[in-house]
Amino acid sequence: MSAPVWGFNDVFFRKDELRVPRAFKTHVVEHVLFKPSFPCEYHAQTAVEACFSLHPQVVFRVDEVREIAVSTTRSAVRTIDKTGALTGPADREHCLRYCVAVGLLYGCLTAEHFSDAVANDPRIDSLRGRIFVNEDPNYTDAYSDPDRRAVANAVQVHFSDRTSTSKVEVLYPLGHSRRRQECFPELGKKLLAALNTRMPPARADTVFDVVTNQQRFDAMAVTDFCDLFSPVPNPWVLPLIGWSAAAFGGDALGLEHDTENVFGANAIGENTNRDPRGWENETNAPRIEYPDH
Repeated sequence: MSAPVWGFNDVFFRKDELRVPRAFKTHVVEHVLFKPSFPCEYHAQTAVEACFSLHPQVVFRVDEVREIAVSTTRSAVRTIDKTGALTGPADREHCLRYCVAVGLLYGCLTAEHFSDAVANDPRIDSLRGRIFVNEDPNYTDAYSDPDRRAVANAVQVHFSDRTSTSKVEVLYPLGHSRRRQECFPELGKKLLAALNTRMPPARADTVFDVVTNQQRFDAMAVTDFCDLFSPVPNPWVLPLIGWSAAAFGGDALGLEHDTENVFGANAIGENTNRDPRGWENETNAPRIEYPDH
């Protein structure tokens, strides 16, 4: 930092000292932004939430929509206000207009809504063409304020008969530090759903119970916690040279040619993390006894 000529202070601050606006404590951890409810770029989260509220008023009047006014931050205008063709799911997920259109049409937003099948819905591009995005200086100031860090958006729909919906404003997304308690139930659902894709339901429930019980989690050793994520040992034991599979119980268990269980993959190369025989209760999985020799 303070080395002469080539040090950080001399190079980047013209020989001045680095000054920090706050002490290095827990500010970063306490202001982590979770994304518990729906997948889209974070600057668009509050706009989508506003669209969910407007969905019942718009879904049956899509053809009557004249204009959709979106007020947002300067950062959102620069990063996710896209027009023209969108090339794939990642491009759509980072497009404010696409997310707003889907939110108004479907009243929800999942990863599937960024697929080609949903993107081919002609109503989406039709609504995108009627969306007008403008920067609200107050939202930009709130976004830049270190004590607020708001990610504000407001959405209002105007119809061809000169009627309009109410203007729905959302300042802080679900998962922001100012809505932390509100996001925990949705965050728990997201965690449990993710765990169930990687392990049997019984073990997924165990992991979930551990991480949501602070006393139990703090008392658990790191190695024991890591073991919860380890795959179940396969009960198939490779026979020694000169021994038959029957001597190891292979015939009795039907495992003599179980290459799927040996290599952890099926015949077409798909990974099989969960045991193919469906032993959900891991403690009851059969084990092979070595014969006396």
